[in-house]
Amino acid sequence: MDKNQTPWSVLVAVEDIPETGLHVEIDAPEAIRAQIAALAGLRELACLSAVFDLARRGAGVRVIGRVNARVGQTCVVTLEPVESDLEESVDLKFAPLLAQSIRSKADTAALPAAEEEPPEPLSDGKVDLGAIATEFLLLGIDPYPRKAGAKFSPVQSDDSSAKPFAILEALKKRPSSG
Repeated sequence: MDKNQTPWSVLVAVEDIPETGLHVEIDAPEAIRAQIAALAGLRELACLSAVFDLARRGAGVRVIGRVNARVGQTCVVTLEPVESDLEESVDLKFAPLLAQSIRSKADTAALPAAEEEPPEPLSDGKVDLGAIATEFLLLGIDPYPRKAGAKFSPVQSDDSSAKPFAILEALKKRPSSG
């Protein structure tokens, strides 16, 4: 997610993370939650919080934690309000941009297949925990929320002989008035 699009920013500099690690708990204020709800197309975002443990790995950082939220959406079947609790696990590695640009395609081809995904870019020596929480929230939202027990069933016609375009056919046969 681009920094300019992120309504919630909680920056932590790599140099501020002690060798023993850093535990951070963040809670989005109401104004930020309203902006994120608008960005995500939610009816409401009652709460959004995250807990992270940061550990230095050389010039990089590993971020492990979880994002919790109470999300208000609209049921895609009944159009009634739906509330759901969301909990997403986070496990990311960050490395400086320079380290990533040095790695060539030949180097990545030589890596074993079991190697994890490459690290995320570390910009200006900082990790944005607010952006991480927002991104994982957006990834965890159900795109088609349904109220418990709601089922979609197509509308059935009482007249089994009626055809879908019968009304148009009747209009076509009607005498024109001019």
